Amino acid sequence: MEDHRKGPAALDEARLRQQAIGVKLRQMFDEVVNEPVPDEFLDILRKADKPAGDR
Repeated sequence: MEDHRKGPAALDEARLRQQAIGVKLRQMFDEVVNEPVPDEFLDILRKADKPAGDR
């Protein structure tokens, strides 16, 4: 039967894996945030900002 207790090495490995995942998620988020907004979407936003009578 397998021992389910985690030793210090296993905990260190888990922390390193979580840290690597966090770094990758931050990189992906930064890439998405820095993507340009498509012109079509900006047009939709501009139309939505106008009062109802001006559309």
